[in-house]
Amino acid sequence: MEPRPKVVYLTAGAGGMYCGSCLRDNALAAGLSGLGWDVTLLPLYTPIRVDEEDRSVDQVFFGGINVYLQQKIPLFRHLPAFLDRWLDHPGLIRRVASGALSVSAKELGSLTLSMVRGENGNQRKEVGRLVRWLRETVKPDLICLTNLLVGGSIPALKRELGVPVLVTLQGDDVFLDELQEPWKTAVLEEMRRLAVIADGFITFSEHYRNHMGALLGIPESRFHLTPLGVSVDEFDGVLSARQSRQAGQTMGYFARLSPEKGFDLAVTAFLDLASRFPGLRFHAGGWLSEKDREFYETQIARIEGAGLSERFLQSVAPGASEKLRFLEGIDLFTVPARFVEPKGIYALEAMACGIPVVVPDRGAFPEMVTDGAGGILCRPDDASDLIAKLERLLESPSEAAALGEQGRRWVERTNSREAMARATDAVFRKAISGG
Repeated sequence: MEPRPKVVYLTAGAGGMYCGSCLRDNALAAGLSGLGWDVTLLPLYTPIRVDEEDRSVDQVFFGGINVYLQQKIPLFRHLPAFLDRWLDHPGLIRRVASGALSVSAKELGSLTLSMVRGENGNQRKEVGRLVRWLRETVKPDLICLTNLLVGGSIPALKRELGVPVLVTLQGDDVFLDELQEPWKTAVLEEMRRLAVIADGFITFSEHYRNHMGALLGIPESRFHLTPLGVSVDEFDGVLSARQSRQAGQTMGYFARLSPEKGFDLAVTAFLDLASRFPGLRFHAGGWLSEKDREFYETQIARIEGAGLSERFLQSVAPGASEKLRFLEGIDLFTVPARFVEPKGIYALEAMACGIPVVVPDRGAFPEMVTDGAGGILCRPDDASDLIAKLERLLESPSEAAALGEQGRRWVERTNSREAMARATDAVFRKAISGG
């Protein structure tokens, strides 16, 4: 019997938050396992948090506590292995990550630069630990990284393991834009250096491929385009429940409750439309970080000030079952993100439930909505156009229902977890064969 090919997928935990990249990486690991791969999903920084079965191993490399201490205090760069293991214990990291911790933009920049420098940074000890563990324990045929920002180990991985290293690009630019100078320019220079060494890149849309290719100086020939995928059957119950109830007028927002995701734009749309649609309700759910709490409370105060609290429902940091109940109860979906969205998995999940979406005309969304016909595009950063597009669907329930049905069929056909896994399987096998 031919041995199963081994892939190690390095995914970055998000400190206790449900993260689109973690959800996608975990779903991919499950799909590849079903196709015969021996998959090791390896968390970096913190354990991952997902709303399906967690496929990751129960240990963390480049543990967030350890990495930060090594950056700030030189003594921690020389700790014995048993103390490193204690600092990197998943349980300890979970407890610390659940607190209201924050890192200044200046500290974030210097730490990021050190991390992308790999063996030449302050976390060189962590690079060695990762390489040794992979060489002695897993012996992979291929390694894939969740983004290039965790790519500081690429030179050592290729030198010591001699296997292809691929990189998924799914938000590197968004993080980069949050850095201050001079860190932003320095980090970008290191990322361009690493891009030359990597064996290839995976993106989920042509737009993001072109955008990141220009940013990092990567020719189109080094990219592989694979679909973003979700577990469609996870949403069958939601679809059935929505089809069996009478259509209503509840607009939903499910993403980080932050200015970057445009939560305030969604609130503005609700406040405007509520006067013309007496039955309109607004249900918002997602992760709320401490840095965004003041912003979020300001938006809630706007709703309260308009006397609309009874028509507003909120679900902060909901779990898997709460998310499904949320999706079951809404009729329209919008996340008017302000940045160039590389994935938009939240919109894909809504479409899998047969819910029409209204999303900005940029990033991954135009290809998603044009291909799937599961919604309407609005002008980015334009509250008045967002309002107009939502109003159009509120006034035409038949159009909204038709768009929702079309979106569900598209997800079933091209953006299921299985479709994502099959496309990625082909990319991985080609890389292993040297093609």
